[in-house]
Amino acid sequence: MPALRRSVPALLVASAAGLALTGCAAPAPTGSTEGLSIVASTNVYGDIAAAIVGDLASVTSIIDSPAQDPHSYEASAQDQLAIAGADLVIENGGGYDPFIDLLLEGSGADAAVITAATIAGIDDDHGHGDAAHAGEEADASADAHAEDEHADGADHAHVEGVNEHVWYDIHVMEEVAAAIATELADLDSDNAAVYEQNLTAWMTELEALATELDEAAAALGGGSIAATEPVPYYLLAELGFDDETPEQFSEAIEEGADVPPLALQQTLDLIGSGEVVLLAYNDQTASPETERVREAAGAAGIPVVSFVETLPDEEDYISWMRANIERVVGALSPA
Repeated sequence: MPALRRSVPALLVASAAGLALTGCAAPAPTGSTEGLSIVASTNVYGDIAAAIVGDLASVTSIIDSPAQDPHSYEASAQDQLAIAGADLVIENGGGYDPFIDLLLEGSGADAAVITAATIAGIDDDHGHGDAAHAGEEADASADAHAEDEHADGADHAHVEGVNEHVWYDIHVMEEVAAAIATELADLDSDNAAVYEQNLTAWMTELEALATELDEAAAALGGGSIAATEPVPYYLLAELGFDDETPEQFSEAIEEGADVPPLALQQTLDLIGSGEVVLLAYNDQTASPETERVREAAGAAGIPVVSFVETLPDEEDYISWMRANIERVVGALSPA
């Protein structure tokens, strides 16, 4: 695993025009203050922001429940109000949480926007206007990171040609955290030292996680896996595994479309081939087809490890990633 890097990624600034939105779910604030306001598309990014900002700002996570699917989420008027009052917005991008783009366009917000997929080097077709805020050095860093760590993930994507689930890549999240601290220092220079101190503490924990990830990869020895969706791909790739799932199967599941019969049969054949050591199962997109694959894995004696897209209750980002690693290690370790 490459050493953790500290770089300031490309940032986008949003401006907008009115747009009607529907929905009923209210965003979930993780703190309250009269200072800065941060809005994150999911609680994954909200948790990282909260670790950097401490009690100096409010952090609102629009999606904070496994029952909400960011791909199809319909934003509410409350969400739009939250975005309208935000100083900083954090999104995944890459087509994963397009409701954020609708909110930015509809609210007239003038918030700074951090897009994780852009930091990861994934082109974001849902830009937010003036990108002059981004530095050339930051762009070069993001491009180099994409070539180094994300080329292998291009086969499985919600947006064609990319894998947008970048929060499962701890290196990208390291850069997202650095971007958050940089933006906060720009917005609130009086507390820049506090944000840097909080960032340093968080980075120290992330470095320990990176060491554990390296150790687990060495112990596991790699191999081929199957997955009902490419959500945990980056983490599993760091653990040394190759995802052999037929592309048409995983894409259909991710998009909520009918799985082509041939793709389903190819996936079942893969499970029965004896080549797969683990099935990664996304509990948030279960379907009759994924259940058939899970049952086939059970019949073949292949361990199944569940993954989700949003932060579970009672977890922070680092403890969640550590728990994912431990589940994989536990599933593949001799009893």
